Amino acid sequence: MKNLLYIGNALSNNSSTATTIDTLSEHLKDTFSIKVASNKSNKILRLLDMIRLVISNRRTTDFVLIDTYSTVNFYYALVISQLCRFYKIKYVTILHGGNLENRLKHSSKLSHLIFDNAYKLVAPSHFLKSVFESYNYKDVLYIPNNIEIDNYDFYSRSIDCIKLLWVRSFSSIYNPELAILVLEKLLEKNYNAQLTMVGPEVDGSLKKVKDLAESKQLQVNFTGKLSKVEWLALSKDSNIFINTTNFDNTPVSVIEAMALGLPIVSTNVGGLPFLITNNVDGLLVEPNNVDAMVDAIIKLDEKNRSELVNNARLKVENFDWSVIKPKWEALLS
Repeated sequence: MKNLLYIGNALSNNSSTATTIDTLSEHLKDTFSIKVASNKSNKILRLLDMIRLVISNRRTTDFVLIDTYSTVNFYYALVISQLCRFYKIKYVTILHGGNLENRLKHSSKLSHLIFDNAYKLVAPSHFLKSVFESYNYKDVLYIPNNIEIDNYDFYSRSIDCIKLLWVRSFSSIYNPELAILVLEKLLEKNYNAQLTMVGPEVDGSLKKVKDLAESKQLQVNFTGKLSKVEWLALSKDSNIFINTTNFDNTPVSVIEAMALGLPIVSTNVGGLPFLITNNVDGLLVEPNNVDAMVDAIIKLDEKNRSELVNNARLKVENFDWSVIKPKWEALLS
């Protein structure tokens, strides 16, 4: 059995939403021996824990998987990738975040240190694959984020009352304020509308959004962080999923909403047009445009909605672990 180390922010047991490192590492345990770092909340301790894991397992490790983002985690990836090079361990960078291109532009030398020496670059979206290829990184393998499709009950929803669902970490790049403005505009147009927002605080955005809703005297259901089971149960009382982001890759929450039969109205940024085909399996609108998102929501009549959600479900069935598993096995075996 091959031995893997998985390096990234395994913080779902703290206050953060579960990410790829949480789900993928669990799936890979069926085929590989795998150790994960790190779940330390303190950033310095987290890096030290990552370094410790690599050094202590340097003689027995076959591959190191490194989650690579554009923010602080970029430097974790830099340190761990160079440590792998020093110990001659093969490493695979798993690319995340719609803003990772900024690193290729503005941290070119550091990017080359990480990516030129990787065994393989894994992109969970065709969007990031195309971005890296445009910077002459040729060895990019597309392996999408996975879900377990049987966990997602698909059913059609009526829209007598518009019940919007927003699921994301509260971070400025995801533009959660737009959801509040969309609700306000729908109510101004005399539509019966509600909004539920699910997710943990990241950078102060949750407080800003709550203050905005209060200043406009809008009733919004803020749930905070929910477990997967909890938000899937909550989704049964919603009928439209909105994604308001300004930067993105291929968010798992959108994939999950597609699997559930929730019609998607999303901003047309980053990897979203690679995931959603406009007017085929979802609706895409320009970012930060309240009127465009409201118009798209209103456009969801019953016939149009039925086609969109059925097409979306068929698409995301290709993201089931049974389909994705052979791709990881072929890479790592």
